[in-house]
Amino acid sequence: MKYLIILFSLFFALNGFTQEKDSIISPKLSFINIKTSAVCDMCKETIEKAMAFEKGVKKSNLNVDSKYLSVWFNPKKTTSENIRISLTKVGYDADNHPAQNKAYEKLNECCKKDAHK
Repeated sequence: MKYLIILFSLFFALNGFTQEKDSIISPKLSFINIKTSAVCDMCKETIEKAMAFEKGVKKSNLNVDSKYLSVWFNPKKTTSENIRISLTKVGYDADNHPAQNKAYEKLNECCKKDAHK
């Protein structure tokens, strides 16, 4: 019984140490919401895949209904402006930045702005 108590104490002590260590190493993340021109689930897949390759972006989620892209990123590695620009390079509007024409033309027909009206 004595060994079991020591084992549990050691486990909880080490577990607390690793959690504290991880929180010290992890940088503070910034959060932004970007209004996009996305219209369908294929847009969601395309945008979230592009964000996964963007340096400094830790997580992204597009709400197709509201057309808002939520992005969590490391401000030491990228800026909200860089994220908006990368979104336009994929073919979608990003707040007041229009999509780049070449990229927009490459989108599937279902992903064009007026496709679902």
